[in-house]
Amino acid sequence: MKLDELKPLEALLTADFRQIEPRLQALDKHLILRTYLDGYTLGDIDTKIWLALRGNRAAVSFIKRGSLANLARWFNYIEENHPEIQAEVKAKDAAAKAKVAAASKAGASYALALQNADQGVVTRFLPEPSGYLHIGHAKAALLSDYFAHQAYKGQLRLRLDDTNPSKEKQEYQDAIIEDLALMGIKPDTVTYTSDYFDYLYDMCVRMIKEGHAYADDTDQETMRDERWNGIASARRDRSIEENLRIFTEEMKNGTEEGLKNCIRAKLSVDNPNKALRDPVIYRCNIETPHHRTGTKWKMYPMYDFACPVVDSHEGVTHALRSTEYTDRNPQYQWFIDTLKLRQVYMWDFARMNFIRTFLSKRKLAKLVDTGKVWGWDDPRMPTIRGVRRRGMGIPALRDFILKQGPSRNVVTMDWTNFWASNKKEIDPIAPRHTAIAKKDAVKVIVKGADAPAEPVKQEKPKHPKNKEVGTKQVTFANELIMDQADAKSFKDGEEITIMGWGNGFVRNIDSSAEVIPTFEIDLNLAGDVKTTEKKVTWLASKGQTLVPAELWDFDYLITKDVLQEEDNMEDFLNPVTETMEEAWCDEASATLKKDDIIQLERRGYYRVDKGLNDWKEGEEKKLVLFCIPTGKTGSK
Repeated sequence: MKLDELKPLEALLTADFRQIEPRLQALDKHLILRTYLDGYTLGDIDTKIWLALRGNRAAVSFIKRGSLANLARWFNYIEENHPEIQAEVKAKDAAAKAKVAAASKAGASYALALQNADQGVVTRFLPEPSGYLHIGHAKAALLSDYFAHQAYKGQLRLRLDDTNPSKEKQEYQDAIIEDLALMGIKPDTVTYTSDYFDYLYDMCVRMIKEGHAYADDTDQETMRDERWNGIASARRDRSIEENLRIFTEEMKNGTEEGLKNCIRAKLSVDNPNKALRDPVIYRCNIETPHHRTGTKWKMYPMYDFACPVVDSHEGVTHALRSTEYTDRNPQYQWFIDTLKLRQVYMWDFARMNFIRTFLSKRKLAKLVDTGKVWGWDDPRMPTIRGVRRRGMGIPALRDFILKQGPSRNVVTMDWTNFWASNKKEIDPIAPRHTAIAKKDAVKVIVKGADAPAEPVKQEKPKHPKNKEVGTKQVTFANELIMDQADAKSFKDGEEITIMGWGNGFVRNIDSSAEVIPTFEIDLNLAGDVKTTEKKVTWLASKGQTLVPAELWDFDYLITKDVLQEEDNMEDFLNPVTETMEEAWCDEASATLKKDDIIQLERRGYYRVDKGLNDWKEGEEKKLVLFCIPTGKTGSK
């Protein structure tokens, strides 16, 4: 091998065993009469290639067997005679262990012994582009990414399962890819099940020819009843020739006869596992053009058939699936065995379930289509975009999901821990601002020796404990506004703390009034803030331009903790899931922009959905703020 052939090997030797085996053989041949790959001492080329091989478990296992004698000699010689190279190896091993420890904290165990992992690990994430990713999908994606890129130096494939043109859209496909990138998931390869429609067609023809599949024109209701009761279809014993004719001529061309038929795999009539009772593997669809292949195909493979066939064909080694597919695992294996395909190993993990939430894309789509929510990114939706719009940060989302681990134990969680994990991320960095409700805001006259005759601006930290968050200008004046609810709690003569300023005595207040229009405060800046019971927020109404704002809060979409299969979703929809309060915010909030996270003193954390500069020409400019749950109440 020439030098220019050796240099690129470092990057190429991190792939799975099937891809690197020819390169290992080439290295073995190159080393027949050599101690080192390049030159007569340990140089850059030898170091980089040795480290690349050392980091590939499949490669190390193969080399240690000694079948490539020259490569094994070289590998062992460097390991034994160059201790200086071991420091880098130990550093990489320590980093890998730290990643596992981080993912396994809080009870999650990642100590899975994936079958034949020494031969290479290739996982896949297989979403259908029929909606936006929800947090259940996020778990599948993050676990597949973790085992491919962190636990093992393998590959992650993203394959969009676009086999049902009636439900799929380019919009959903693009959103899935964007959301994965947002979560820090970088697949090594992006493919589509539609890339393999020709291959799947050939596999189905083969199954029919070998007597493993048949065409069935039984009506849907009868077929459902027969499968449930373990009754064989009247079409089960059709001849191979007849089945082939229907599939390759009638169904393929979308004829009247073809539309009446589907193709079913001949597994079992009455297996106790109903997933094995002759599942449908191909059906016609001529109504909706496919968003990638147009009208080329009039029939499409079903997920249960396409999934194992394409997994094996693409080189997937380990398919991680949620436990809802457990009953279909024997079916998956049957297709692998019957078609004599390369083995793919399966691992089931529990999907994430949350109280008063459903993750069915069909039900979520219905909420969108009927206008019950604003869209797939509505802050009440359990989609990735929904929880992000509500204020969930990506680091917190990744951390929370990875903490759940790949366990098979199915549990229904409260949202409390989900949002509490987010609070830990945002609290140290969220700048503090102030908001006063517009409705019945109380005018406060500030008096006393310390009261400013004219408004004064002072530079104050945005965060009391984190100087790096920066500073803002706070206006002090002799006219303020306060919340009506606070004013109603005051007694004449009571000493209170005006947050960020100091103490003062309440004067001339009519606490018995239904609405308190105004009162006075006699400043007492020498007072001890520790002795007062009430600490209240305020805004100067002079000397600054207050910013109008909408403060939104949201509730669960449904009223029942766990919807059962037989429940009618509409019966449990929460009639009121949003509230909005108009408020005034401090002048410093005028610079806030979309997606900023802030804390409104004494109110909570908020995500900026719209800043003043996010409006079109002619629209009323105001802040739109969405309240972020903190985990105290578990509210979604």
